[in-house]
Amino acid sequence: MKKIYLSILSLSLAAGAYAQSAVDAYQLSPSDFRGTARFMSMGGAFTALGGDISTLNQNPAGIGIYRKSEIGITLDINMAKTDITAGLSKYSEDKTRAYCNNFGYVGAINLDSDIMRTFNWGVSYSRVASFDRTYRAGMRGNYVPISNSVTNYIASFTNQPASVYEYDKANKYNPYYDGNGDWLSILAYQGFLISNNGNSTYNGLWGKNTTGDMSTTVREKGYVDEYSIDFGGNVSDIVYWGVGFGITDIRYTQTSVYDEGLSNAYIPNQSTGYRVGDGTITLGNDKLVTGSGFNFKTGLIIKPINELRLGIAVHTPTYYKLSQDFRGYATYDYPGFYDLKTVETEAGYFDWKLQTPWKLMFGAAGVVGGRAILSADYEYAAYNKMEISDRDDMYDYSLENQDIENIYKPQHTFRIGAEYRVTPEFSVRAGYNHQSSAVEKDLYNANIEVATSGTNPAYTLDNTTQYITLGLGYRYKAFYADLAYVHKDRESSYNSFTNYDGNQNNAFKMNTKENNIVLSIGVKF
Repeated sequence: MKKIYLSILSLSLAAGAYAQSAVDAYQLSPSDFRGTARFMSMGGAFTALGGDISTLNQNPAGIGIYRKSEIGITLDINMAKTDITAGLSKYSEDKTRAYCNNFGYVGAINLDSDIMRTFNWGVSYSRVASFDRTYRAGMRGNYVPISNSVTNYIASFTNQPASVYEYDKANKYNPYYDGNGDWLSILAYQGFLISNNGNSTYNGLWGKNTTGDMSTTVREKGYVDEYSIDFGGNVSDIVYWGVGFGITDIRYTQTSVYDEGLSNAYIPNQSTGYRVGDGTITLGNDKLVTGSGFNFKTGLIIKPINELRLGIAVHTPTYYKLSQDFRGYATYDYPGFYDLKTVETEAGYFDWKLQTPWKLMFGAAGVVGGRAILSADYEYAAYNKMEISDRDDMYDYSLENQDIENIYKPQHTFRIGAEYRVTPEFSVRAGYNHQSSAVEKDLYNANIEVATSGTNPAYTLDNTTQYITLGLGYRYKAFYADLAYVHKDRESSYNSFTNYDGNQNNAFKMNTKENNIVLSIGVKF
């Protein structure tokens, strides 16, 4: 099975500059743990609880619990720290941001019926994901030097004649738009990162006696906002139902810079192949993804007795239509051979479609002694069923979709929460949320290749994510105020380029810790 896996990925590497990849699909698909302060302080375990504005994004049946109308808003202060361990060095980046995390309205209509007690509707805005993050890494000195170069990786899949990568102004030939070569290969050839001596065999800068350092900096920004419209009802105070429609707006930007400083490098010489010397190179990339999508949600909550509630919810994929702009550049400086110079790709642009994972949720909640609530959830998210397609049906993404099935697996999320009413006005809350990795374990194996798109060979693999939550609640007549503290801990692996020959140490352990202070205020009437 592994041989088939590797052959599929190897075929998709050559198309990386033209098409989206499995990595792109995952990058835009996950949603953060966000919602009202009460929701977050109880670990998000609300599939069977309801009665909270956040349920419009989780289990629409929760809207059926409402007996009164409600309007509320949530503010969120996020303090994030990202650490990357690279050899014997550790790099840290801190960032603090403030959001309007959520606001919404629920209208409750009393039908004066013994069967259909209420019919409710609601609208909400939620920031379901934030991409804001900056991280950097490097390997310097004689203790843990790099053992290969990104240029050798590019050379490994570059197999077109050199003439294919040259501009021909007389015949108006542009290799980026008129040829069939990989854009990263074209950029590397024109930027003197790889060399060719007249045949189809290419060499990178790394040779038998080459040593060197590397550093990289990545800046990500953006968001996924969801606008939800939900309808639900109450059947005999036993069955609560709900359906929801979500409209999403997405914007993602990434700027990355990768540098290498090499000694005894195989410096390109297009006539003789290469000459040995010292030099520095930079590979930079800018990417912008924008678009919109929609999804549907439905759910039920059943209350067989007053002390017990059972919940189930199903989310369809979010169906996105996306547009992407990207541009890459390469800078080289080889003292004694070539002076400092920068070359750029043409501006890249294409439209594509993405289906995120579908989700299934189960929950159970119990009331203990009339003052305490215990709740537990399980969520299944089918990341291996993400799908990429072309908006104009001009490109076949079958290989990329096969990569998705091979690289990713279903994610399992477990949530537990508790609330205790100390007085009629004050409550204390706590919760825990654990998300398993959606990445196949074999991806951390050094012999697995991972395809990317555009001219950026870097990618991130997320491992497990955990949340520990605490909160306070206050109620006075129609007014409420809730406060939550949320601690997030996520393990990831950052790879500056795929481990194509099992010989380089360019994968770095990345840990992201976030601390959120969340405040929700609202009125029920």
